[in-house]
Amino acid sequence: MSRQLPAELAERLRRQLGEDGFGAFLACLEEEPKHGLRLNTGKGNVAEVAAMLDFPMTPIPWAAWGFGFAGGERPGKSPFYQAGLLYLQEPSAMAPAEALGVKPGERVLDLCAAPGGKSTQIATALAGEGVLVANDSSPKRVKPLVWNLEHWGARNAIVLNEEPHRLSPVFAGYFHKILVDAPCSGEGMLRKEPKAIRSWSKYGGQACRAMQDALLDQAALMLAEGGRLVYSTCTFNPQENEEAVAAFLDRHAGFRLLQPRLHEGWKEGGMLRECRQLWPHIGYGEGQFFAVMEKTAGTKGMMRNDVSRLKTGRAGADFGEEGSGNASKGDSNRKAGCAELASFLSFMEENLCYPLRGPFAVFGGHVYQIPEGLPDLGGLVVSRPGWHLGTIKNDRFRPSQPFAMGLQADQMKHRLDLEPMEENTQRYLRGETLMVGGEKGLTLVTLKGFPLGFGRQTGAYLKNDYAVGWRQEA
Repeated sequence: MSRQLPAELAERLRRQLGEDGFGAFLACLEEEPKHGLRLNTGKGNVAEVAAMLDFPMTPIPWAAWGFGFAGGERPGKSPFYQAGLLYLQEPSAMAPAEALGVKPGERVLDLCAAPGGKSTQIATALAGEGVLVANDSSPKRVKPLVWNLEHWGARNAIVLNEEPHRLSPVFAGYFHKILVDAPCSGEGMLRKEPKAIRSWSKYGGQACRAMQDALLDQAALMLAEGGRLVYSTCTFNPQENEEAVAAFLDRHAGFRLLQPRLHEGWKEGGMLRECRQLWPHIGYGEGQFFAVMEKTAGTKGMMRNDVSRLKTGRAGADFGEEGSGNASKGDSNRKAGCAELASFLSFMEENLCYPLRGPFAVFGGHVYQIPEGLPDLGGLVVSRPGWHLGTIKNDRFRPSQPFAMGLQADQMKHRLDLEPMEENTQRYLRGETLMVGGEKGLTLVTLKGFPLGFGRQTGAYLKNDYAVGWRQEA
């Protein structure tokens, strides 16, 4: 592996680590990458799920309900994965979102959110209160971001597909917490992704640094006074890490570094001791860097004190098909009227034990529950303005797969509960009809009490409504 590293990269890593440390680093590149997962406590008590996963797991000390596991295991094939109860995530990558210290009810921005691992972590910490704005500038990458949040059952998240400079005028001083997991030269992925060597040669630290500076400057505009900003990368390059943080602090006198807990296998920064660098040869995970900063005051010329324009709105956009991530420019925001939502309101009365609370909005026949307290999003590219509940066609409401994933089992009047090893579980996930009887009507299919999707009970059998794009192959 050492012969494959570009000479410039190898020499810098040798300077950073010393000869012995560099040798240990090269040796670790020949080892199997570390594997991890997080359990979704937003779905309820998942302790039973942890006990039922039939392979050894090691708790990750820096991530609540995060675990490491051996590479030969395949938790992604488990029905618990299909139920949105676990997310596969490299252990070191769990650290930055945890360092945000998100609390329920806060307004949080994940500025470079795709594919969504850290966004699902933030959504869990919010516990259904407040709002998560997950943004990514790439139309291609925003699609898995939408899917992961919907699969996770996030109810109070909106997904944007925008350049950061278009967000800062809309969200000036709005967020309590912001995560900037910036695009970088990717040196921390050398063990996990061999192609990272090729990417490093093409996208060096200098090419990434200008983008990282711009992302941090836009984040500073959107953070409220007293708010917390976490900057992270998956590289070892000081130019993109500590030097980027130092330059940001020079440009923004109203910010100060905080000192997060130092876990075993983590290293303090060399220039800025409050920074944290995670190395694969001394810790449990791949390479990761992060710094935690607090906004103590507005910076002249960089902070908009007048945020009176941040009025509550309803995202106005023409949204694509369920889970597609399609979006278009929004028009004036509006709240859906009772007449427009009549079929949805009737659906709730007929099928739910207790109704959902609004506000609700209808765009292009799609019904959403919208997080409260949002600014006017008119003109922005909105991929998801909230929890996608379903579609209205010919005055009939049809619930969506994300609706099922965000429900608690006791919210539905009719339910069919399955067991993990039951043949009907695999049949349902393949989209097959289940030969089980029950009371006629829409039925929520659950796995040990955790929602999987919908079906329609005829009395003698259950017609399968599991979303086509989510089904497992036979």
